[in-house]
Amino acid sequence: MKIAVLGGDGFVGWPTSLHLSAKGHDVHIIDNLSRRWIDTELGVQSLTPMDSIQERTRIWHQETGRRIHFHLIDLARDYEILKRWLAEHRPDAIVHFAEQRAAPYSMKSDRHKNYTINNNVNATHNLLNAMVETGVGAHLVHLGTMGVYGYSNIGAAIPEGYLTVGVETLSGETVSQEILYPTNPGSIYHMTKCLDQLLFQFYAKNDGLRITDLHQGIVWGTHTPETKLHPQLVNRFDYDGDYGTVLNRFLIQAAIGYPITVHGTGGQTRAFIHIRDSVRCIELALANPPKSGDRVKIFNQMTETHRVRDLAELIARITGADIAYLPNPRKEAPENDLVANNEQFLALGLEPTTLAEGLLSEIVDVAKKFAYRVDRSRIPSVSAWTKDLAATVERDPEGTRLKKVG
Repeated sequence: MKIAVLGGDGFVGWPTSLHLSAKGHDVHIIDNLSRRWIDTELGVQSLTPMDSIQERTRIWHQETGRRIHFHLIDLARDYEILKRWLAEHRPDAIVHFAEQRAAPYSMKSDRHKNYTINNNVNATHNLLNAMVETGVGAHLVHLGTMGVYGYSNIGAAIPEGYLTVGVETLSGETVSQEILYPTNPGSIYHMTKCLDQLLFQFYAKNDGLRITDLHQGIVWGTHTPETKLHPQLVNRFDYDGDYGTVLNRFLIQAAIGYPITVHGTGGQTRAFIHIRDSVRCIELALANPPKSGDRVKIFNQMTETHRVRDLAELIARITGADIAYLPNPRKEAPENDLVANNEQFLALGLEPTTLAEGLLSEIVDVAKKFAYRVDRSRIPSVSAWTKDLAATVERDPEGTRLKKVG
């Protein structure tokens, strides 16, 4: 298939592009490289050294003989350019990663909130609109988030996208109806994914677009078989308080002798998936598209759930690191349970990669190798959800810890 990977220069987009290319697909990356500009804005860099996208694709061709094409397009701003590209290339499938992905970054300030809404929602709607206008019948696979469901205690497993509800009719009877599971976003970033859901629902119903929405858990891990082929193909590794995912951040903290920072009680339960499984799920979704006229197909793309404090204790046992409990800059419940169904991917043949000491050690090894690149002052999470919460935490100038204020 000819596959357009939107946001293919990113944390999940890059290994997915390599994986699909290795499977023999004709891969075209479309990206505005905004994630690299955000590194510059934040004054932080990937732990792993990243070459330009042009050099990365050159190395991929050198090592495999396969080509990945790169196109510099800003989906949120360059609607006409996007439309012309689709009309010319007419991909068979489109994988949509092209959204600002960090909840803390989306809550840093009013400017970051506006940027996240404008970038994410405009990118999604421009894409759907252009697909209709060009008549491109590609299967669209979108990377969403488990965060659309929120993190409340409902005492039941979260279904895959749709909830059966009973509606009382005017005659007093009760009829069943399936609706999108009620959204409960916990940040502006999560809000954009909730808005994406509604856009997908409309365009599938109104224009017959074939859409799969993947509600993904937190991604952990570093390597896939493809990124290990050459040092310059390595995936990015974010460790900072805005973009570093919780498990990866814990592991690098342990690797450099920095206390594992648990914010609040650590009782927040989160869904997780290894980067290897993430790219495999994309492949499975592409191979099992809905038909035109079908409702949006929704998968819960996760393999296990863990409490944050349990992860911290696991890594502390493995590495001997200390744990520091600090104020929580997020507005969230101190404790929650999370149980979610994921039978669809398991039925399609996914063999989950779960937390294991060997894989954790692999990340620690990567962290130790590139520890000289770590800016310790960027490790704490200080982007606050409200002004009141912002007043409770501040960064130590030396970056060694967070100080309680007041």
